Amino acid sequence: MKHSCIRFFVVLLSLFACTGARASIYSAELPPQLSSAADMCDYAPCGDVIKADTFSNRMGSPSYVEAYKIHNGQKKLTGYVFLSTDVVDIPAYSGKPIVTLIGMDTHGVITGLRVLKHSEPILLVGIPESKLTDFVRQYVGKFAGNRFEIGKASDAGDYIGLDAISGATVTVITENQVISRSAYEIAREVGIIKAVPRPQAKLTSIADWLDWGSLLKEGSIQRLTVQPEEVGIKNTGQPYIDLYFGYLNAPGIGRSILGDSDYQRLMEELKPGEHAIFVIGSGTTSFKGSAFVRGGIFDRIQIRQGMDTFTFRDTDYQNLYGVHAQGAPHFTESGIFILRSPVFSAAYPWKLVFLAHKLNAETDTKTFVNFEREYWLPARYLEGGRPKVKKPEPVWLRVWVSKRFEIISFVLLLAVASAVYAFRDKLVRRSTRKDKRWVSIPKYLIWASSIGFVGFFAMAQPSITQVLTWFHALLYQWKWELFLSDPLIFIFWWFIIGIVFIWGRGLFCGWLCPYGSLSELAYKFAQLIGLKRFQFKLPMRWHNRLKWVKYGVFAGLLAVSFYSMVLAEKLAEVEPFKTTFLVGVWNRSWPFVLYWLVLFVLSLFMERPFCKYLCPLGASLAIPSTFRFFGLKRKAECTSCHACAAGCGPQAIDERGVIDQRECLLCLDCQILYYDTHVCPPLSQERKSREKAGLPLTLISPEGYFIPVEQIGHAKKTGAIQ
Repeated sequence: MKHSCIRFFVVLLSLFACTGARASIYSAELPPQLSSAADMCDYAPCGDVIKADTFSNRMGSPSYVEAYKIHNGQKKLTGYVFLSTDVVDIPAYSGKPIVTLIGMDTHGVITGLRVLKHSEPILLVGIPESKLTDFVRQYVGKFAGNRFEIGKASDAGDYIGLDAISGATVTVITENQVISRSAYEIAREVGIIKAVPRPQAKLTSIADWLDWGSLLKEGSIQRLTVQPEEVGIKNTGQPYIDLYFGYLNAPGIGRSILGDSDYQRLMEELKPGEHAIFVIGSGTTSFKGSAFVRGGIFDRIQIRQGMDTFTFRDTDYQNLYGVHAQGAPHFTESGIFILRSPVFSAAYPWKLVFLAHKLNAETDTKTFVNFEREYWLPARYLEGGRPKVKKPEPVWLRVWVSKRFEIISFVLLLAVASAVYAFRDKLVRRSTRKDKRWVSIPKYLIWASSIGFVGFFAMAQPSITQVLTWFHALLYQWKWELFLSDPLIFIFWWFIIGIVFIWGRGLFCGWLCPYGSLSELAYKFAQLIGLKRFQFKLPMRWHNRLKWVKYGVFAGLLAVSFYSMVLAEKLAEVEPFKTTFLVGVWNRSWPFVLYWLVLFVLSLFMERPFCKYLCPLGASLAIPSTFRFFGLKRKAECTSCHACAAGCGPQAIDERGVIDQRECLLCLDCQILYYDTHVCPPLSQERKSREKAGLPLTLISPEGYFIPVEQIGHAKKTGAIQ
């Protein structure tokens, strides 16, 4: 039976790699032509988001297609269809955008939406896709110029409240930004929405000559750098693009960059309400872009202020032949761009946006991405200083605020678990092999909280996919916003990292892991209903071989992730966490349901089989547990005594009595026996001798031995015993 189970696990793993989940948005393969083909609607279901008979080719910047109905042989414009990734590039928790197709009529009313692909399981480990589909349907019938907010109960004016998805806060906040900004941008471009002019800046007459370093220090010049790996290409030792930019209308900045005569000439050429922005750059690519050569459009850089985006044509460009500021860096290209819109104001913050195409090595396709850097003119160049501006809160901060009660409860749970374990010595001293309630009651409560609150309610089960993401982030590009987006997972991971090096992985794996807790309670429940006589352990010779399987699974997943993260995510379904807590057993395809059932049934008869032999997350935490600071107590006699090993559920004690801290789940059974004068052989022998001599029987030292009579008084004074 045992060999058959092992073979069954291997077969199921191969099924996961081949089948994946049932047909889903997550596993959808988008055609490579979708992001670049002129006839976009040949590759996207445009008819699903707007009723139309025919569609135009891509047009505009950002691009969209026109939708027509044919009546009496004549084409009539009925609306527009656009792909979100053609307009904005806002990554979700996975670090990848949610690709959404959006339809809008000629009045700016959203007619339909369809999520073509999302990649959320890399960190969220998945949400029911029907809920994501239901969420985006809320936008249908809404005007593109409205302001959409998540979690509000009622509508008022131009503000629209939307219902969120429980357990997917990051996803819905991101998708809200994607849809609202995309719809607004296209509605503005086609003339449905008229932008509102901003109050113009009143510049001071300050005209100090500053060197390059001083301009950088005060924020008059900003820098935007993109590395090759950020666009999916090999690092050649130099940036993909390295840009410096600034606002030239301010006399102090303009004169420092251009010199007096060129600055004066530029200001004489500018009309009222026009703005000059300089850009210099170096790197392996050009910020001017190929469209500048073909059609006079600068398709690599934009200016964004609030919801408004400004692009440049050749008529908006002037040569910048040199930079006068002392200490300026070497650059390979430069230019001055004239922004001619009353909507823009230098008094308020704005962003320079660099647009690029990122190569996906797995599919050999390119996707649209953008990189941005904020610029706000220093207060000394503005009369009255900078105006008060309420900047939108970052997504991660909004998530933390919205989950403040869950965060407080979760931190309390972690604190209680840590406190219980920190005072374990007092608890195990009061317990015996027959009466473990001082240890078991706190553990049962923590297990129940972990399963109910952390697992099913908060859906904060840590996963090996997060470990893989950390590896890649540390090696390539660390983004705090990515990990801050899920506060409970963020807190949990920093907690786990801390306790692994203090006590080892056992406090998480043995006490706080939702799936591990569920598996343990299933084993205990089976004992209560009379199945204890059927419960078993693998012989140590087999256990010592099979415990290495989880390390192989972890190493394999890590290696595969560097080849294909998508494949690694699919193989990571060896963890039953997604099936258990996030999607639900009956929402999965049959290989996942069967695998989950086999593990659960096996857990009734074997203590934590998945944790012992298959869990890649446990393996990843076991490796640093080698360097933990505190271990469990052992006596000199433990090398020849097998009493603790016989009762060790995780089978972490070898024939020499040595505890393998990488495998130990800190159940504390061996520590209870450590002080049990009836079970621990050296203590039992000493107890019998003391009973005959009429000596005290309960005074045990921290080292696990009876304290000699002559030392009892001193031990009490020093606090060595209680």
